[in-house]
Amino acid sequence: MVTLEQLYDIYRQYPDICTDSRRVRPGCLFWALRGERFDGNCFAAQALQSGAAYCVVDRADAAPNSDKRLQVPDTLEALQLLAAHHRRQLDIPVIAIGGSNGKTTTKELIAAVLNQQYTCCATQGNLNNHIGVPLTLLSIPQAAQIAVVEMGTNQPGDLEQLCAIAQPTHGLLTNIGKEHLEKLGSLQGVKKAEAELFDYLARRDGCAFINLSERHLRSLARSVKKKVFYAEVSPSKPLPKNVLGVERLPANPFVRAQFTCSPEWQIQVQTHLLGHHNFHNVMTAIAVGLYFKVSPTSIKTAIESYRPANNRSQLLSWESNTIFLDAYNANPTSMRAALSVLQEAEAKHKVAILGDMLELGEAAEVEHRALIRLVERSDFQKVVFVGPLFSKYRPKRSRALFFDNVALARTWWEQQRFEHAFILIKASRGIGLEQLLEGQLGETLQGAH
Repeated sequence: MVTLEQLYDIYRQYPDICTDSRRVRPGCLFWALRGERFDGNCFAAQALQSGAAYCVVDRADAAPNSDKRLQVPDTLEALQLLAAHHRRQLDIPVIAIGGSNGKTTTKELIAAVLNQQYTCCATQGNLNNHIGVPLTLLSIPQAAQIAVVEMGTNQPGDLEQLCAIAQPTHGLLTNIGKEHLEKLGSLQGVKKAEAELFDYLARRDGCAFINLSERHLRSLARSVKKKVFYAEVSPSKPLPKNVLGVERLPANPFVRAQFTCSPEWQIQVQTHLLGHHNFHNVMTAIAVGLYFKVSPTSIKTAIESYRPANNRSQLLSWESNTIFLDAYNANPTSMRAALSVLQEAEAKHKVAILGDMLELGEAAEVEHRALIRLVERSDFQKVVFVGPLFSKYRPKRSRALFFDNVALARTWWEQQRFEHAFILIKASRGIGLEQLLEGQLGETLQGAH
């Protein structure tokens, strides 16, 4: 068995970590993790043949004849311990981002802002769980000046564990909403689970960024001594001097914001994002940037340059139509936020294509029925529900279309001839609703803005 110190010495020589044998790169460190349907130990020898410098395994029969095997008692635990050890060698601010919705967009905006002035390392994609957070930490080079780490939770104790690994000095929660109710049970359970981030900061004398325009956050952070407050402000509603106020300007249709640097100097920011919920994400990036002394003009440049991607709040043009693709995650709160974007859109025709919301547990029936009722009352020209849950709770009378799966919905989609329509596509990732855009239409949309 190799020790943590021995493992760290090898990691410093080969800091490129790979957990997928199909994506092994020459000179990488292959980590044989286990999953419900796979065991990385079975592919250790293959990874070495593909050019991995070493393989980290926890089974004696994994690449048994190789001197490039590093055996540990448990590969996942070893990955987490190594990441925590590496974090302790980094004397830099680490900003943890939690919350029910908008974590990835907020993380991307904050990283863009901080990169204007610092060497900033941030979570790639949404690697925000017990594997993703260690991988993010181990991707931070010694030259980094600041790090932004996204953290997700779907059961009690998740954020406590991730904070113990990442050891954040600063942190924030984007909001509190109905997420992962299958294991968190209720909104109260969500609040308690997300508050684990603030609890950690309180114990470690860390600093919390608090959006006062979001419910619950101030009370959840009451035990944190160091706080930075910010909120949406209007000319008719001034804020206390210790609160950064950001004004939401009329959309065009994208989110626009304005903040004051001095009595004579105001900065206006034009984004490529839609919806009031994204105004809050922008406001957070402004607050974090100002706290870390990024110049106001650099903050403006960073936010205005950011364009959403990867099925998150993507705005795509297709002939005379606009598609708002947000099919990476969905829960009752984020569904309503996306529907508000559709409601506010200026378009001749409005189309809502919604897929199942997963991981809601016993709340699945109530929440899916409630969303169906909400959309039925809208003035959208077409409403389509996709997935077994929506189909299961289909009312006896409905003007909407219901499809059990994406394949059936795609057959319908390919027969449509939309013109001058604003089309919302929103679902949990497991539904794969973005597959509607594959094939010829997907090629047309690829790379569009």
